[in-house]
Amino acid sequence: MSEPLLADPARAAGWDAHGERVGFFTDTSICIGCKACEVACKEWNEVPEDGLVFLDSSYDNTGTLGASTWRHVAFIEQTIPLGGQDAGLAEARDLVAEEDLAGLPSAPPDVHDGFRWLMSSDVCKHCTHAACLDVCPTGALFRTEFGSVVVQPDVCNGCGYCVPTCPFGVIDRRHLPAPPGDEGLTLPLFEPEDGRVWKCTLCYDRLHVGLEPACAQACPTKSIQFGPLEQLRERARERVDTLHTRGVKEARLYGADEDDGVGGFGAFFLLLDEPEVYRLPPDPVVTTRDLGAMWKAAAAAGAALVGLVAVCAGRRG
Repeated sequence: MSEPLLADPARAAGWDAHGERVGFFTDTSICIGCKACEVACKEWNEVPEDGLVFLDSSYDNTGTLGASTWRHVAFIEQTIPLGGQDAGLAEARDLVAEEDLAGLPSAPPDVHDGFRWLMSSDVCKHCTHAACLDVCPTGALFRTEFGSVVVQPDVCNGCGYCVPTCPFGVIDRRHLPAPPGDEGLTLPLFEPEDGRVWKCTLCYDRLHVGLEPACAQACPTKSIQFGPLEQLRERARERVDTLHTRGVKEARLYGADEDDGVGGFGAFFLLLDEPEVYRLPPDPVVTTRDLGAMWKAAAAAGAALVGLVAVCAGRRG
């Protein structure tokens, strides 16, 4: 992975004139599971409903990210006590008008029932080194001037090569009929359905007119924060230090390290447990990392096979 790519993926993609790289910082410690982000994403981007299936394993009704779920709020139940850590309620009360506090307790009840919820709004990571970009044969996937990774639906042919390359299972083909007049370049094999891939665009259209993404604007607790990526990383490190001071020792950042297997995320997270608990890979790597070596090995094997055939043919002659 080259240094220019890590330092400035937009410039590496050919954007000579561009602003700062922007992205998401999702602080799961203050996510309340309201799903306002999911609704805002669907409304703004006109994402179709995804089945409205009740999962008997959780209060979650979307299950995972997909072509029709660009934001997914995970509900994770754990039989772990809260441990009496300071949640910062006193600071929160200082921000509320006195008349609105009438009748409310002055402190949270001292109850430790051995149970807690973990809630997290998952989204495309907009990786610095994105494998989906490496394998797209039509150029439907491209790196924007904001550093994000976007699908052009009118160029996507529905081949699906990008789907297995994503280490997070984010990108997926839409198995729904395409809207009239919006069939794109779908292959004949997929005619009965849309067939193209879809995912979060970081609200590319909104960024062009100076608006923040719909999910971040709708989040009532600012669990989803949007802005210049370097500023978000600094803010996130300070937040982790604050939580550690308050006794939340398990707080950690996920995807903020530029030295990880994908060069850092454009949408990273503060987690309160191991990544696997949130159904995230603990050590993601760009799946096309060894692609060059694989092609070289295949070429060498092919050359050896040709040589072997030539030798055998010569002996017969």
